[in-house]
Amino acid sequence: MKIRISDSIKYIGVDDKDIDLFESQYPVPHGVSYNSYLIIDDKITIMDTVDKRKTDEWLEILEHELDGKNPDYLVISHLEPDHAANIGVLTEKYPEMKLVGNVKTFNMLPQFFNFDLTGRTISVKEGDTLDLGKHKLTFYMAPMVHWPEVMVSYESTEKILFSADGFGKFGALDYDDSWACEARRYYFNIVGKYGLQVQNLLKKAAALEIQKICPLHGPVLTDNIGYYINLYDIWSKYEPETDGVFIAFASIHGNTAQAAHKLYEILCSKTDKKVVISDLSRSDVSENVESAFRYSKMVVLAPTYDGGLFPSMNDFLHHLAIKTYRNRKVAVVENGSWGPMAGKIMKGYFEDMKNIEIVPDTVTIRSSITKENIAQLEKLADEILA
Repeated sequence: MKIRISDSIKYIGVDDKDIDLFESQYPVPHGVSYNSYLIIDDKITIMDTVDKRKTDEWLEILEHELDGKNPDYLVISHLEPDHAANIGVLTEKYPEMKLVGNVKTFNMLPQFFNFDLTGRTISVKEGDTLDLGKHKLTFYMAPMVHWPEVMVSYESTEKILFSADGFGKFGALDYDDSWACEARRYYFNIVGKYGLQVQNLLKKAAALEIQKICPLHGPVLTDNIGYYINLYDIWSKYEPETDGVFIAFASIHGNTAQAAHKLYEILCSKTDKKVVISDLSRSDVSENVESAFRYSKMVVLAPTYDGGLFPSMNDFLHHLAIKTYRNRKVAVVENGSWGPMAGKIMKGYFEDMKNIEIVPDTVTIRSSITKENIAQLEKLADEILA
């Protein structure tokens, strides 16, 4: 797909439509893009490389755009292999080319490549500028967004922010969908733990006049830049994006599922706010993590299993914990034919999280729901909506 940035800044990224799991864990049914950029100026500059899965295709595009010229610089925003796999290829192909990174970049680089860096590097720090001719790149450190060596670059002539993994999304560039959906899933599962660090980066970006954002995954953002920055601000503050209820359930033989769907009916009858429901055993955990962070309230329902918590619920809550889920209101429903323990374990997860309001009364189902349980679900619905 041909992407135009400007006369002198070229998109040289590639789509990967054959990949099934991003980072070997996140389903990407519509693929993913590996973005790379080329600045044509007195000093010709490559902004990052791509994953080794697409080396040949990327090199062909790069060479076409170079049109016989040699690059002067390779800016390394992020050393993760889906962006940096071809650093070694380029250093061998263009022996006069300098690598531009920061101290952490060059400390980590030998972990991935075995070549002599002597005389090949330009180390930059916060606020340093690289003069390319008409274009000038200013570098801003973005540690732990989402690796320690990450930095972003601001090109002041065309007012472009090269944002590394920030503002990225899943999906090949020819997949036409709403940006927010797959950007949200990408954010919370990959970057979301580091909200404070994202906030620090947004404060730096606020001082810049940004007309375009060029991320390392997903489309180049050109219209309504404030919309994207506002969503990142909400997400990185761990604030709910949507006032509504996410019902997440796990069920062995269908009885807990029946309770979950009954609760869904009750909630829908009591509120005009969004209510969504998900079977954790039959949906991807990254989608459920996204939904948990999106909505202001959540109800979890799960059975006791082997004296503990049913695995798909345990896995879901574990993911929420490591992504630092917080600032939400939650309620708990457990099922147990004998010795129910699920409620205690689920509450334990939430008690260890920051600023979680837990509805006090756990609803306990003994195998299948009763009229008494339905009355308890009615009360729980009122409490979670209050």
